[in-house]
Amino acid sequence: MKKIVTLLLAALMVLSLFACAAADEAEGVMTHADYAAAELDTEVTVETYVQAHQSWWNDQITLYTQDEDGAYFIYNCACSAEDAEKLVPGTKIRVKGYKSEWSGEVEIVDGTFEIIEDAEPWIAEATDVTELLGTDELADHQNEFVAFKGMTVESYTYSKGDETVDTGAAFAYGWDASGAEGTDADLYFTVSVNGASYTFTVEYYLCNETTEVYEAVRGLNVGDVIDLEGFLYWYNGANPHITAVAPVVGE
Repeated sequence: MKKIVTLLLAALMVLSLFACAAADEAEGVMTHADYAAAELDTEVTVETYVQAHQSWWNDQITLYTQDEDGAYFIYNCACSAEDAEKLVPGTKIRVKGYKSEWSGEVEIVDGTFEIIEDAEPWIAEATDVTELLGTDELADHQNEFVAFKGMTVESYTYSKGDETVDTGAAFAYGWDASGAEGTDADLYFTVSVNGASYTFTVEYYLCNETTEVYEAVRGLNVGDVIDLEGFLYWYNGANPHITAVAPVVGE
């Protein structure tokens, strides 16, 4: 009897050690509010869900991630080719890195991650932020999966010094129209709503020429009215990375 009791106590101690280890592992994980309040260049740890990722390269990957409270852009996180294949949308991961900012884009850099194997997948629904365009409140949704409704395609324009260049086309290969078809070029296009114009992007390493959205943007005409979805990336202001384009029914 004493031997059985001793074995039971030993088993309980082992289970307790595992529980403590799990608690220690989760300790330090920040809420999105904690992350938002953290100083730049400080170490952060978050648990979040993969929504999409750019193409894997040189043992690094860039992730668009989100949870119920907000989003995190994970830039050039250490990742093997094998692990990159596991990062399908909905996968929960724990990320450790440093909070950083580049041209207004708040992101996590120099990161590592681990997959939380027993977590249920979670995919964000697009939040309609059309009415927030041009307001300070838009930044509260930075990096989230968002939607823009009833946008009118304009001739793509870009700044060159003090000059504004009007390309006369519905889109351009590269921000300054210096790219070309058949290259690894991002697509840039101008859309307007409520009397104001905005520049949106199809990021090549997220959605290349084999994707529906890349082809859809290349098929746009000035004057088209469209609905858009994508990730609210930031570059000196809102510069969404668009992942879906649909014509507005009835237009």
